[in-house]
Amino acid sequence: MGKLEKLRDDFRKALPRLKEAVERAEREKKASDYAFFRDSAIQRFEFTFEIAWKFVKALLEREGIICRSPRTCFKELFSAGFIDEETARELLKMVEDRNLTVDTYREKVAEEIFNRLPGYLKALEKLVEL
Repeated sequence: MGKLEKLRDDFRKALPRLKEAVERAEREKKASDYAFFRDSAIQRFEFTFEIAWKFVKALLEREGIICRSPRTCFKELFSAGFIDEETARELLKMVEDRNLTVDTYREKVAEEIFNRLPGYLKALEKLVEL
């Protein structure tokens, strides 16, 4: 299995785990341990994001396009015609939120990021099919 195929496989495995974490946190919104489930979903988002952008980087390298950061890779992915503008915007917002995940100890930031995860799932589901 080549690098691209391995990354795609890892990404395909990570995505359902993220979805599961988001759904579980949603179900626990009224529970006293909601913050635990929300933060777990955010952690899954971090893992999934990392594998997603590395997958995109490898995909673009196969096409002869070199990128070194998530933001650049997602912009190049759009420029190369792999994704539509709406998905590109969502992916770029995701980069910003990934950078904010270090601030999840701040309840407001954690809640804002968590509330955007369902939309991010849709964009990631489009990526995994590339």
